[in-house]
Amino acid sequence: MVKLRLKRCGKKQRVVYRIVAIDARCRREGRALRKVGFYDPLKNQTYLNVPAILYFLERGAQPTGTVHDISKKAGVFM
Repeated sequence: MVKLRLKRCGKKQRVVYRIVAIDARCRREGRALRKVGFYDPLKNQTYLNVPAILYFLERGAQPTGTVHDISKKAGVFM
């Protein structure tokens, strides 16, 4: 099963998250199927590749709670 979840990147004390489509059995830092956006909690910036997110959702991908909330704020989910 594919999940849309956060992947931690950046430096110590300066975290940035990538939003990735990844197999549910892989670890957090594992190889992603595709990068579909990023989230910077310190600057509160978000970039989402909406067509890619909708592509994976149509094929049964499940977003995690945090990714769902970020996407909802950006207007992907109504």
